[in-house]
Amino acid sequence: MASIITATTTSGLTQSADNSGVLQLASGTGNLVTVPSVTGTAMVSGNMPTFSYWSTGSQAINASVTAKITYTNSEWDTSGGMYSSSRFTPTIAGYYQVNAATCITATGNSYTIISKNGSDFKRGLQPQASVNFVTYPAHALVYCNGSTDYIEIYFSNNGGTNQSTIGGSSLTYFQAILVRAE
Repeated sequence: MASIITATTTSGLTQSADNSGVLQLASGTGNLVTVPSVTGTAMVSGNMPTFSYWSTGSQAINASVTAKITYTNSEWDTSGGMYSSSRFTPTIAGYYQVNAATCITATGNSYTIISKNGSDFKRGLQPQASVNFVTYPAHALVYCNGSTDYIEIYFSNNGGTNQSTIGGSSLTYFQAILVRAE
């Protein structure tokens, strides 16, 4: 035997029995969540904050310079204002999967940087080469405290020549999603 717990605007919380063997939570409008049967801690995913931004045009990065990458176009953003001016400042403490890539017009000893609070956190060093450009991806699981921590993406141009980023949603991008709240 299990239960369905329903929240309504007229009766408050109501409980009804069913024979499914699982706990179900329902709204008065019929939305239903089934709590999984597990041993230990169960994580129930909901509306985890996530975003994906990308660059449209090129951004010049001179030789021997590390520059913050600017992302202006949104593929999606459910972060509720946590992303602004190419900076992600989470308001929910937890672990965030961060993905970024910088596509440039030349090769060299360069890398994409995931920066936490203004300092290098992780670097993407392995380029994925094409005939006309090179993409430097960087990925990391980053803990943020939900109040003061922030994440930005930089590119360090150590190739010896001036370079430019190549815009496009699959080429130069910055994404994050909360994978586990604290």
